[in-house]
Amino acid sequence: MRIRTRMRMGSVLTSIVTSFVLAAGALAPAADAHPVRPAPSERTGIPRLTDDQGRTLTLRGWNVEDKANRGDRALTAITEKHFRDLHAKGFDFARLLIFWDDLEPTRGRYSTEYLRRIDRVLDWARKYDIQVLLDAHQDVFGPAFGHRGIPAWATRTDGLPFTPHPDDWFSEYFEPAVQRAFTHLYEDPDLQRAQARMWQVLAERFGRHPALLGYDLINEPMGELREGEELPAAARRIEAQQLTPMYNRLARAVRSADRANWLFVEPTPIVGEGVPTGLGAIRDHRTVYAPHFYNTAMEAGADYDPAAGWIESYEAAVTAYPKQQRIPVVVGEWGPLNNRLPQMGRFYRDAMTSLSRYSSGWAGYVWCYGGGYCALDENGDFAANKDRTATPYAPAVAGTVHSDTYDDQARVYRLTYTAGRRGTTEISLPPAAGRWRVSVDGRAEVRRHGGEVRVHARKGARVTVTVTGTARG
Repeated sequence: MRIRTRMRMGSVLTSIVTSFVLAAGALAPAADAHPVRPAPSERTGIPRLTDDQGRTLTLRGWNVEDKANRGDRALTAITEKHFRDLHAKGFDFARLLIFWDDLEPTRGRYSTEYLRRIDRVLDWARKYDIQVLLDAHQDVFGPAFGHRGIPAWATRTDGLPFTPHPDDWFSEYFEPAVQRAFTHLYEDPDLQRAQARMWQVLAERFGRHPALLGYDLINEPMGELREGEELPAAARRIEAQQLTPMYNRLARAVRSADRANWLFVEPTPIVGEGVPTGLGAIRDHRTVYAPHFYNTAMEAGADYDPAAGWIESYEAAVTAYPKQQRIPVVVGEWGPLNNRLPQMGRFYRDAMTSLSRYSSGWAGYVWCYGGGYCALDENGDFAANKDRTATPYAPAVAGTVHSDTYDDQARVYRLTYTAGRRGTTEISLPPAAGRWRVSVDGRAEVRRHGGEVRVHARKGARVTVTVTGTARG
């Protein structure tokens, strides 16, 4: 059974954004530039994600979803195997898609069975040391428009028209009824309270689960364009005037039940075209900026063009907000549909290098078994070029990171840090771990077990861990 593939960014988005992106080309450094890469926090001023021990975290993982089933069958396509295989291939993170329409199909009545199934998924994740982000997912608002997300009872259109676009469904976001539904969600007091209560229910139920990392408050939020307003300007206005207040409301709701876990906030999907966000300050002590990393042309089937400077433009635009707000970055979705095109090996190399410069990690789209966006084929082997996402990395560093790099061509990973007061530094090695050689420079104790390396060092010690692999076979 084929899980629904992710969006083809619509022709409406393409035509509106293209001129803006070209005008913003000055953001991009030369495509053939190869600057020395210091640690992300030193180069960008963006803080890193941390755990309750103060260790610096890096998340590597994938979205896990069941979009095929709903109601009584919701989440049944997700199995323990998903998490066993994530762990076996060296990943530690899952962004779990959940749907408000499944949680609260009737206003004020929450599905105990749906909550139980989320619990079961979290228990599998804990068994395999996977940290989970609960993502309140929506596509084209929700079931009122033939998709998933916001319940039909919370959908208000004022009688405006809606025309489906089955061959280009992202364009449905620009239908008048869909846009008006977002406006009502953001601005109607009773819907604001319902959305906040939904998050309170989730935080009360799962806030203390050991596998839970945090909450992604809404997936790829959109909104209503005004007469004559171009999309980049509309996106910044929606982010500033509607998304920012919504995130602060939802933060208060979550914090009434859970003070510890992270809140992830997303801009509109327009950020994927190198458009800086208009989000304002989220008044919370543990907030993560969680943009998505998709390119219009590649979503429509084009090959990666290194000379176009898209990755560089995206990075320049997406780092401004978290640097200003002093919050970490975790990219919530990324990865093209067609991974067999000639330049896709180069794309994964360039993307992974870029993401490591400024982010605390990422979740690829999507951990499933088959074709399309699936990370794995029917046999559980990586799809073309997606094995390049499985590299050595440090899930947790007990100290201050100075340099954290991976050379894809040489297959050399190197981490340099100054040890903190407490905690263990952890290194994850991808499958075939026996083919990786590990060496340590500095006073440290090293223990290795299969695909995991643990390093203990005294406070203040400067440690360099080098992992070298054999050439690709």
